[in-house]
Amino acid sequence: MAALSGPIPAHPKPIKFGTDGWRGIIAADFTFERVAQVAAVSAHVLLQCFGPQTGSRTIAVGYDRRFLSAEFARTAAAAITEQGFDVLLSEDYAPTPAFSFAAQHQGLLGAIVITASHNPPVYSGLKIKGAFGGSVAPEVTQQVEALLASPPAPLGEKGQLTSFDPWPDYCAALQAQVDVDAIQAAIARGQLTVFADVMYGSAAGGLPRLLGEGSVHELHRQADPLFGGNPPEPLPQYLQELLHRVKDYPIAPGGIKVGLVFDGDSDRIAAVDGQGEFLSSQILIPILIDHLKARRGYIGEVVKTISGSNLIPAVARLHGLELYQTAVGYKYIADRMQEATVLLGGEESGGIGYGHHIPERDALMSALYVLEAVVLSGLDLSDYYRLLQEKTGYFSAYDRIDLPLASMEVRAKLLDQLATHPPSQVAGKAVKDCLAIDGYKFTLADDSWLLIRFSGTEPVLRLYSEAQTPEEVQKHLHWAREWAESLSS
Repeated sequence: MAALSGPIPAHPKPIKFGTDGWRGIIAADFTFERVAQVAAVSAHVLLQCFGPQTGSRTIAVGYDRRFLSAEFARTAAAAITEQGFDVLLSEDYAPTPAFSFAAQHQGLLGAIVITASHNPPVYSGLKIKGAFGGSVAPEVTQQVEALLASPPAPLGEKGQLTSFDPWPDYCAALQAQVDVDAIQAAIARGQLTVFADVMYGSAAGGLPRLLGEGSVHELHRQADPLFGGNPPEPLPQYLQELLHRVKDYPIAPGGIKVGLVFDGDSDRIAAVDGQGEFLSSQILIPILIDHLKARRGYIGEVVKTISGSNLIPAVARLHGLELYQTAVGYKYIADRMQEATVLLGGEESGGIGYGHHIPERDALMSALYVLEAVVLSGLDLSDYYRLLQEKTGYFSAYDRIDLPLASMEVRAKLLDQLATHPPSQVAGKAVKDCLAIDGYKFTLADDSWLLIRFSGTEPVLRLYSEAQTPEEVQKHLHWAREWAESLSS
């Protein structure tokens, strides 16, 4: 089993925000002193950005189920009140989207959430959410970083600290968007059997709150700061128990089984079909687009990150919807949601959000829509996906691997090589286009693609590919791995 112990670096890493938040190793980079420092400065930046439009000086502070998360949250809350701001401090853990919703719903300056999302258990982190109900833009976190060396003076007298429960209002908002009665009825008559692996994280108890106790077979609901020995990330290698449970569970003829998976802070989702096969958001996003447009009549743009499947634009075209593409990171999708009418915004790593909800990825909201789509269509998720492939004429396979790098220096070397000497061929296929808005996405001669990009918080190389067959995908990923390893020695 993984442990929280290990060598602690002699010097903490600089406080730097990645694609969504600042993350660091507990007791090395992520300390109580630094949390207090970042929280205090973040409050002033939130006031500067959102004070004029909200007239508020109140910030919500929430947390996940990681080691010391509640204590870090209390430290953040105390630091913010010392600066003259009022704080709503969560009574217990809750999904990150619940705090984003609270910020928007209650007219707050924003929210500070103690979470490291899907990172390994040695990490903790801090996310900043704006008054609009989503992740703040990079310019905002850059202001926080810039002010850490010379923080602003307190506003005046110490602010008030009040506890609150984020769950009731959040759950009511989700239930109002979905035909909960239809889902509950399908479960009651045995048409639908639902499993949920909450991965010891903040989604624990969420679906039972939404659909009723006893409605869902919930796995790993108990607290475990080691997350069972794996990162709380919705990837198949960490979900073997769920895959086997769903596959082997007996149901009546005509019934449908659905497995749902939530990451550590419940903003990312994956699923499992009735045969126990893992389904990433690359599969769920096209299904959700079709469901929301065809059955619920929602309109607007479909927003995807560059790592999203090409079936997403194909389904968007099927319904006459415009497509908008962004860099990886949900904050870029959130930015677009504030500029345009958006039906759905989704990213390959499991983050999916909705323009009619909050500009934030929300796994419990997505879970309800997935269940509604299954109930109203009468289709197993994989059957639904194949139907969309047939309708669009687009068939493909997809995979992604994360390749640990020896150091951030190796990361810099690989980045320089991509910038100065990008490949003209990948696995024997000519590169016909390169998109460099986030990493390097190479479109190949047969319209398959390979994306090479880097984690914003760790020395990790992320490799993505989509092609006509699984074999072609693996060739692309193998080529990229060999390319990286040849330059890393």
